[in-house]
Amino acid sequence: MPIYEYQCEACGIHFEVRQKFSDQPLSECRECGGAVKKQISKGGFALKGGGWYQQGYGQAATCASAGKSEGCAGCPQAANS
Repeated sequence: MPIYEYQCEACGIHFEVRQKFSDQPLSECRECGGAVKKQISKGGFALKGGGWYQQGYGQAATCASAGKSEGCAGCPQAANS
């Protein structure tokens, strides 16, 4: 379940609530009962396991067909992707 951030317009506290996507947004502060406003926050993002970074992006490799007319078609690195 995602975590949503809210801020009370009356007392100013900032709090987080774990809610389902189908749940209605909160409208009342849990501390003072004032109106709350849903905040926009950064989402968490993590790349896990194998993938694009480990298969060439993080390595400073030079293309074997650089400067040739065949382009990436003759590159052994392109054949591995």
